[in-house]
Amino acid sequence: MTIKAIQDKIREGKYRFSDHAVKRMIKRSIDRSEVEQVILAGEIIEEYPKDKYSPSCLIYGKTEGGRNLHIQISLPPAVVVITTYEPDPREWINHKIRR
Repeated sequence: MTIKAIQDKIREGKYRFSDHAVKRMIKRSIDRSEVEQVILAGEIIEEYPKDKYSPSCLIYGKTEGGRNLHIQISLPPAVVVITTYEPDPREWINHKIRR
């Protein structure tokens, strides 16, 4: 899987947010534009080829404001933002590697 295919879908507006993602974004004050920024400038740090509903991956990146975020998305052709959060430093090394 490549980040480019995912980024192309984001640029084309061919993606959606799961209900779970919307709830988490509201709770965590994460804006749609931040999600897009992270995906467009980010990198895949984990892959979940056998995820429950469809293959997915975890993307790490920084917003234009410097906020570190993780975005889990399903893979093309149906790109769905599954969840998003700020990585907990107690669980992540440099926001990219699980402890």
